Amino acid sequence: MTPLHPVDVFLVLTRGDEILLALRSGTGYADGLWNLPSGKLEHEEDARTAMIREAHEEIGLHLVVEEVHLASTIHHRNPTGTTRVGLVFTTAHDPATHGIPLNAEPHKCAGIAWFRLDELPPDTDRYSVACVQAFRDNVPFALSGFTETP
Repeated sequence: MTPLHPVDVFLVLTRGDEILLALRSGTGYADGLWNLPSGKLEHEEDARTAMIREAHEEIGLHLVVEEVHLASTIHHRNPTGTTRVGLVFTTAHDPATHGIPLNAEPHKCAGIAWFRLDELPPDTDRYSVACVQAFRDNVPFALSGFTETP
């Protein structure tokens, strides 16, 4: 069987020692949990373009390629055993050039809020927690949802 690993893009948008999270709602996946602004890579789309598109679609920001930097890669396995690869991008929020974050997808998101990097809400999706932890630890690659092997 050929493995399938969809590619996700995540944005760690920083404002000092805070990051922006979105509360998922009405999506059928991780509803009621806080999540980094994120999405899936579309066919024939490069990863940075996907991140810029998702940031605009989800939180109304106007980012440019030069501002979006790869912080980490996460290989994630969810509780059902499905695996995914997440590319974690980062940029510091600049209201003058990016605009003010807003909930641009109220049909998928119950709200957005800033949280301290070291105090994520307890109801944060574990995939996003792994992304934030890798960013905080400056780790270029991390596993999430896999049991450690000797």
